[in-house]
Amino acid sequence: MLKPLGDRVVVKFEEVEEQTAGGFVLAGKSHEATKKATVVAIGQGLRTLNGDLIAPSVAVDDLVLVENGAGIDIKDGDEKLAIVRESDILAILG
Repeated sequence: MLKPLGDRVVVKFEEVEEQTAGGFVLAGKSHEATKKATVVAIGQGLRTLNGDLIAPSVAVDDLVLVENGAGIDIKDGDEKLAIVRESDILAILG
């Protein structure tokens, strides 16, 4: 399993399928501003200039809202994941 560094967070995006009137399935809505994701792993957080650790605001298994296009897509085995900065996470859902 991946262990992100600093303020980075590993997330798994929800696969959203959109179906057209003709029955074609589109992989996802590229025009949406945000995506839902589940937090898979979190880094230790950021350090201030004097060395204090600021813990992340999210926890593993949180359902979050992430900016569309944020982060780097990666593959861990057969799983498609993404590494995003905590600042790219807009909200915790639920």
